[in-house]
Amino acid sequence: MKLQGSCHCQAVRFEVESREPVPFMRCYCSICRKTAGAGGYAINLGADAATLKVEGEADVASFHARMEDAGGGWHASGAQRHFCRRCGSALWLFDPTWPDLVHPHASAIDTPLPVPPDRVHLMLGSKANWVEPEVRPGDACFDGYPEESLADWHRRHGF
Repeated sequence: MKLQGSCHCQAVRFEVESREPVPFMRCYCSICRKTAGAGGYAINLGADAATLKVEGEADVASFHARMEDAGGGWHASGAQRHFCRRCGSALWLFDPTWPDLVHPHASAIDTPLPVPPDRVHLMLGSKANWVEPEVRPGDACFDGYPEESLADWHRRHGF
């Protein structure tokens, strides 16, 4: 499915091909919540990195989140969170660990997306205390990351 997206001010527009376009996964980690999730979570999709086309690249900036080490120190994440430098809209995430993938934020997609039959709530162990997840029958909940990937979830549901 071709996904077309943009930032709020329209300085950045992009398109990408996705085999994982259903916005089913809600991430409650502090990074997603603070950079892209005003509702207490963010929703990322999966797409083919080689197909990403961007208009307005001069207005795209990236951010590497700070990650806490086991010993209490900090290091920069390898993942690059891309956003519009004019309006701050979160656009997509790229992690060189998976160079074939790019993860657009569902909130930046302008193309109508399929409605998920159920949802996965992940990283609930680090959600903000004020967040009350809207868990419906059939939804799965995890304190950390589930073992099922975006692609596996889509295959299991026949998308």
